[in-house]
Amino acid sequence: MERDGQLELYDRLAARLKEAHSRVRSPQIPQSARVPLTRKLLVITAASKHDLADAERRLERLMADVDEGRFSSGQGDVCADGTP
Repeated sequence: MERDGQLELYDRLAARLKEAHSRVRSPQIPQSARVPLTRKLLVITAASKHDLADAERRLERLMADVDEGRFSSGQGDVCADGTP
């Protein structure tokens, strides 16, 4: 029974990761933020192989930052308008 719940969580996380990668490639994301965001998504994807629940929490936090326009440009966090 627990295995079914694990598969359900895996399917949900896989769909959300796919959506997150699409959103990061969108034109609304500054080019300077795409590489760091993509790296973070790859780390979350790798983490999902070991701990699905933790990966889901990390993805939720990352996408909340993206939704609020907080992107990491490699020089610290910046807002969507480029201000620190």
